[in-house]
Amino acid sequence: MQQLANKTHHSQTQSVAFCGLSVALMAVSAWITVPFGPVPFTLQTFVMVFALLALQPKEALASIGIYIAMGALGLPMFSAMRGGIGVLAGPTGGFIWGFLLGAAVALAYLRVAPGSPKERSLVHDAVAAVIFLLVCYVCGWVQLMLVANMGPAAAFLAAIAPFIIIDALKLAAAIAVARAVRTAL
Repeated sequence: MQQLANKTHHSQTQSVAFCGLSVALMAVSAWITVPFGPVPFTLQTFVMVFALLALQPKEALASIGIYIAMGALGLPMFSAMRGGIGVLAGPTGGFIWGFLLGAAVALAYLRVAPGSPKERSLVHDAVAAVIFLLVCYVCGWVQLMLVANMGPAAAFLAAIAPFIIIDALKLAAAIAVARAVRTAL
């Protein structure tokens, strides 16, 4: 009985540590910012997809939720070390809250994918990553149109089109790293 209690405690401790580390990586990935029109280039997509695929579903959602909540409270969690509700309500805020919605939709897809996370195919991981990114794009695109009073084509050309190839490369790297970490753990 004591071994089971120790294993549960270790598992909970490990889960909290993974979540904390993931939140820290999300923040640091947002701080690495290259201005690129109304939407900056960051490494957030890489870290979000990594967390989505490497962590347990509850850990991934908790990490992303904590990251957004800390940023909403004003901590410098978002691009260019910004924070606050104003960032979430601003032109690029849809991409940020799209992380949580995208993760939820991608995890719903993975839930029906065959096999355990360690046995999951590369194709399933890639489809989940693309689902995540598409949801983020839609959320960010819609909010940019509404907040910046841009038309659909202008918002797409400003906030999505320039990032498609870069984001595809970040997804590929995140999938590879997440699969390696899942195998190692």
